[in-house]
Amino acid sequence: MPKRVPELSPSAVKNARPRATAWKLADGKGLFLLVLPDGAKQWRFKYRRPDTGKENLLALGNYPDVSLSKARERRAEVRALLADGIDPGAQRKAERQARKEAAGSTFAAVASEWLAVQDCADVTLRKSRWILESFLFPEIGHLPLSDISPRVLLDALRKIEATGKQETAKRAKIKAGQVFRWAIMEGRTEIDPTGALRGALKATKAKHHASITDPAKIGELLRAIDGYTGDPVTCAALRLAPLVFVRPGELRAAQWQEIDLDGAVWRIPGERMKMGAAHIVPLSSQAVAILRGLQPLTGTGRYVFPGMRSASRHMSENTINAALRRLGYGTDEMTGHGFRSMAASRLNEMGWNADAIERQLAHAESNKVRDAYTHAAQYLDERARMMQAWADYLDALRAGGDVVAFRRRAG
Repeated sequence: MPKRVPELSPSAVKNARPRATAWKLADGKGLFLLVLPDGAKQWRFKYRRPDTGKENLLALGNYPDVSLSKARERRAEVRALLADGIDPGAQRKAERQARKEAAGSTFAAVASEWLAVQDCADVTLRKSRWILESFLFPEIGHLPLSDISPRVLLDALRKIEATGKQETAKRAKIKAGQVFRWAIMEGRTEIDPTGALRGALKATKAKHHASITDPAKIGELLRAIDGYTGDPVTCAALRLAPLVFVRPGELRAAQWQEIDLDGAVWRIPGERMKMGAAHIVPLSSQAVAILRGLQPLTGTGRYVFPGMRSASRHMSENTINAALRRLGYGTDEMTGHGFRSMAASRLNEMGWNADAIERQLAHAESNKVRDAYTHAAQYLDERARMMQAWADYLDALRAGGDVVAFRRRAG
């Protein structure tokens, strides 16, 4: 008959002192306290595996986080498993593996993998990460993809809507759909819940960037820019913006290696463009003059418009708009993006080829067949004439005279 081991008392556990080597205090039925030389105390359970009969040890926690009574409760639980022929050590290992697999299939984990394989412009990648991390991860990031039903996703999107960010909610739904569809292709899930949410979000009103298109007011704006007394790099960016009318992000991140001043052309690589296609900007003589004047200040660095704090980074996102506010133009009057609307509105009214204007604006072709045959140099000769004529027209407006709308010249 096996010798009965006397049970431990709470005081015996508390007062157990470390020795030169680890030693044990038995409580019976396989439970013992292991006292380590550094003073740590750990509960262990000794048992034989049901399948092999080999002896094994199972950790039940550390004292005092796990008290004597709690350790006994855990002993009872694992003994019940053994009575059913279940190896508690093997079960714990399986549960640990399941948790690891579940963690790797959460929306946040899969979305992060999706972000890592995206081949798009940096600005697009940053916006995708911002939407995911700021709006979706806090709500559904911890959930496995299989647990995200249309209802669960809709609740997360409606929380965004409730803050007044209707467009952000719409974009979050698009990003979630992109993640789910990628996960389906990778064999990580089988269903995209966004497909059931068509029409579930509130319709958003088209947002137009504030812009000045009246010729007289354009002249006033250009004269105000010429009088700007702030940072000379910011001033140069303000003066160049209406002449090239690229997207603000494309202007801010302009690099000297992209610009050929002698050839009067700026070639923007596809990875920096919103649509992912390379773009050519013919430079008017006025634009070249601005860049030549800026070259002594920033020409030895990478960026045409470096940041104020570090030349290793380009101008910040808010610099142009902040400069316009300093000149007295409110958010409802003019924005950095508004120079594009200004040019598009006036050039169309003045009779220039609409296709040439669209190509210069680097808009996506709506006709995919046609888009397959377009490239950065399409209408380039006409665009070069248009850009020079546009710069001359702006000079006339700046001078404040009565300007007759110029027309596209033939040939």
